Amino acid sequence: MSSYDFDLVTIGAGSGGVAASRRAAVHGARVAICEGDRVGGTCVIRGCVPKKLMMYASQFSDAFADAAGFGWSVSPPDFDLAALTAAKNAETARLEGIYRKMLADGGVTLLEGQARIVDAHTVEVGGRRISAGHLLIATGGAPSHPPIDGLDLAISSNELLDLTSLPRRLLVLGAGYIAVEFTGIFAGLGSDVSLAYRAELPLRGFDDDIRGRLATAMRDRGIAVHPGFAPEKLERSANGIRCHAKDGTVIEADVVLSALGRRPNTAGLGLDAVGVEVDAKSGAIRVSPDSCTTVPSIYAVGDVTDRAALTPVAIAEGRAFADTVFGNTPRVVDHRLIATAVFSQPSIGTIGLSEPDALAAGHRVTVFEADFRPMKHTLAGRAERAYMKLVVDADNDTVLGAHLIGADSGEIIQALAVAISMGATKADLDRTLAVHPTSAEELVLMRSPRGG
Repeated sequence: MSSYDFDLVTIGAGSGGVAASRRAAVHGARVAICEGDRVGGTCVIRGCVPKKLMMYASQFSDAFADAAGFGWSVSPPDFDLAALTAAKNAETARLEGIYRKMLADGGVTLLEGQARIVDAHTVEVGGRRISAGHLLIATGGAPSHPPIDGLDLAISSNELLDLTSLPRRLLVLGAGYIAVEFTGIFAGLGSDVSLAYRAELPLRGFDDDIRGRLATAMRDRGIAVHPGFAPEKLERSANGIRCHAKDGTVIEADVVLSALGRRPNTAGLGLDAVGVEVDAKSGAIRVSPDSCTTVPSIYAVGDVTDRAALTPVAIAEGRAFADTVFGNTPRVVDHRLIATAVFSQPSIGTIGLSEPDALAAGHRVTVFEADFRPMKHTLAGRAERAYMKLVVDADNDTVLGAHLIGADSGEIIQALAVAISMGATKADLDRTLAVHPTSAEELVLMRSPRGG
């Protein structure tokens, strides 16, 4: 019998922590999980789930506008943000209850309160010290606050999700997932939205053809896009908040969303005292491929590490940790091929190497493209287009990357990711029969390479 109180104590009851704890318990481990806030973490409470519910709400404006082209007569619609926020809050509360039940049913002990690591095998939570053979840090991330004068006048995505009154003018600072997603959401709900970012195109790290088309699509939707905007100062004005850029540009808004990145949640954990090494620049916990920190008994998964900050990745890392440590099945997560979706409007789906990254890695590439107006938009009179791109290794025909922008791209990329993860070639796609009429069929109908 172990002299420890538990075999595993997990800090953080978000997606990664819950997945790891439940899997460890299945393997017979005695598990406790600590949470100082709400159970479910960023994804369930203040991230993926509430954001996508709001995205669905925002898309009704397109449906109302397009309905006449299909013979419908629709009275001028009226939107109530307070009603949406209440419904969203009720759903996240329901999901939190499910997460709590899953932990209880799985035999995982929930310890509510902020946890601090005392030594390699001990945490303190709620004034009580708990020991375990292994500790797992799964505390996720939080909005970062760069040193910009007056940035305290802005709100983060956490506060934006709880607004009950629709801002007439919204300024979004940033160009990542959160920035472009909330830009589309609030534009669809009826706000006048400006998106400002330092780079020339949004979504750094994505394929440039996707980035450019997203910027164009946002402008076509009436969003004011400001590339090359480096925020220097925010100040209150008689009519709202003014944001000054270093080049002298000024944008005024009623609400400013700061979506300028996220930082790992490591403050107050006591990492220095026990020797857990963190990256000096990002603050992320350094881990080996099997998620072990610089202290052999302490592991970390999810956004608190410097890997891919995505919910499915955190879940996969957590389960791999539990299988390795408690299930006698050593395994690690392969981070090389990760499918992801950006719920911008239009949405984006991507997996694998972008064209520039493939070239930088030394591949000779052939590119196949499809650029078209979806059937749904023809009767509606909507000019929005869809675009699909395959990056193929010219030497062995392997599909190195797939990049989509258009309706349902997130759904399409999930299915395509299975094939690409299995090493699909362009010939494999070519001999796949199309499902007609769909947008996704274009992925198996591309025959001529770009420039060919």
